[in-house]
Amino acid sequence: MTHLLEKYSHKILHQTWTTLFFPFYLVDELLKYLMNKNDRQQAVDYGLMKTFNLEQLVRPNIWALKPYSSARDEFVIEEDETHALTFLDANENPLGSVGNAPNNRYPDPYQRQLKQTLSKVKQVAEERIFLGNGSDEAVDLLFRVFCTPGQDKILITPPTYGMYQVSADINHVGVDKILLNEDFSLPAEKILVATQQEDYKMIFLCNPNNPTGNAIAPQEAFEKILTEYKGIVIIDEAYIDFAVFPSMVGLLDRYPNLVILQTFSKAWGLANLRLGMAFASPEIIGLLNKVKPPYNINGLTQELGLKALQHIAQKNAFVEEIHKQRAWLYAQLPQFDFVEKLYPSETNFILFKTNDPQQLYDYLVKHQVIVRNRSTQPLCAGCLRISVGTETENQRLIDLMKKFAV
Repeated sequence: MTHLLEKYSHKILHQTWTTLFFPFYLVDELLKYLMNKNDRQQAVDYGLMKTFNLEQLVRPNIWALKPYSSARDEFVIEEDETHALTFLDANENPLGSVGNAPNNRYPDPYQRQLKQTLSKVKQVAEERIFLGNGSDEAVDLLFRVFCTPGQDKILITPPTYGMYQVSADINHVGVDKILLNEDFSLPAEKILVATQQEDYKMIFLCNPNNPTGNAIAPQEAFEKILTEYKGIVIIDEAYIDFAVFPSMVGLLDRYPNLVILQTFSKAWGLANLRLGMAFASPEIIGLLNKVKPPYNINGLTQELGLKALQHIAQKNAFVEEIHKQRAWLYAQLPQFDFVEKLYPSETNFILFKTNDPQQLYDYLVKHQVIVRNRSTQPLCAGCLRISVGTETENQRLIDLMKKFAV
């Protein structure tokens, strides 16, 4: 410990206004900001920095929970032995399915085959993958695992995805809010100050952000929060396939408090399936599996998700075409005087500010073009959000806006 304090003593003393009496309680906070990454683990080992303790974050009843054991938990079917087995353990209908499609058997409760393939695509170990009924299920389960109703609080950064607030309200969990900066960037320092003043169980960060569309911070800012804050940090990457920067799944090995959410609903074009992904430590994934319903992903969704993973080139082609159409919209929208500002996007939508959002919204709806009015959201006064459509859909939007301008 001595060599660490000596190494940084000149910085510490410079920031404490006096060389006579250095308050030792500041060592923790100052070292966190001053030390390079190589020294941080030594500081943890010496007790100068707080360590991440998963058990202390989890609700005690969930930590002790004995999960429901389904028939397919107690007897796991190997892929090559399905047709050789006689199933008399799950009270299924042995005669088949109404409509004759073979849907009379329960699906794999842990989606093993789908996870095996997804693991290769995402370069994430299978034990670090949770699949949910949309990523919204993972959001809800995270509240159930970590937050005691009527007691715990989380932190969000509006304007952001509305389900964080809704899930908190459903689970009777308090929500504190720190607004994004005026340019929709992340106020990382304000967040860190807040976490020192309040005991938040989780922080939700959406990147690229919905509804603004931008990258809210560089990776270094997220890593600083992950390092200094010892609660759960959820980074929602629903739109990551459209971004020019990579996913942060590569950070999972370094930060045990990191959870990353992704979805098949956007770039993969599978919104109807409701198939979401959460990536985290094996321990957190195990807790999500504890509290999820026994068969949360139906067999048809598993089959179609697996099929989609065989067609990555098509998904990439979708992304390329959406990028092309997004660029076309960015070139067209400035021609309208009523479009006051266009915000940058790393997603499949564009947020723009207009002088009368409700009037434009009503006009488009009247002509059967549906967009989202986001003007009631914090920092989004006057803003509409438009999803990037097909070439024909985008041309129709611009043609209508030309008529609106007359």
